Amino acid sequence: MGNKLIITIDGPAGAGKSTVSKILAKNLDYVYLDTGALYRALAYNALKKKISVEDVSALANLCSTTTVVLKNIDGRMKVYVDGEDVEEKIRTEEVSMAASKISTYAVVREKLLNLQREAGAQGGIVAEGRDMGSVVFPNADYKFYLDAQLEERIKRRYKELLEKGAPVEYQSVQKDMLVRDKQDKERKVAPLIIPEGAVIIDSDNLTVQGVVEEITSYISIK
Repeated sequence: MGNKLIITIDGPAGAGKSTVSKILAKNLDYVYLDTGALYRALAYNALKKKISVEDVSALANLCSTTTVVLKNIDGRMKVYVDGEDVEEKIRTEEVSMAASKISTYAVVREKLLNLQREAGAQGGIVAEGRDMGSVVFPNADYKFYLDAQLEERIKRRYKELLEKGAPVEYQSVQKDMLVRDKQDKERKVAPLIIPEGAVIIDSDNLTVQGVVEEITSYISIK
């Protein structure tokens, strides 16, 4: 398939980035890079070792002693921490909140920056996260910013957790979403912004397939 592009999809929590990115990557026969999983993996390791997400010094030490490896398995980058496949263990709300917190620290972002860039070095990748087009891949071939109203994002996240069988309350999801939005936008290192040159897509009134089709309409692969 001709040139292998780097495509980034950024946006706030609950905007539908993961679902859309997976489908887009599959349609293009590209690799899907879930960058949020990397932060979740480190957060999981911190919780597992009973390290406070407020203890920057301990987290810095954890970063220096933790081995994080990305493996391309069936077109998806899966993350391993110290040899452990953590895919099924990093999708809880507890890990999500911890990941949002530790992602505000420069030492954590620096630990993962090169890993992410190496994963996309050869192109043929759809990378989704909070700073893909702004920091990790500023020269990406195509950049998108997927957004949705807060209430819509809360509903989506609540529905997602219910479908996974998680014991969850709507008010709890709402509170967590507000905290994550605040942390993402106000952190000093690589805050959530609309990357320069990004196409903004409002997904409020679009189906998942509708979003994928709109993104695809901008992409030209020669």
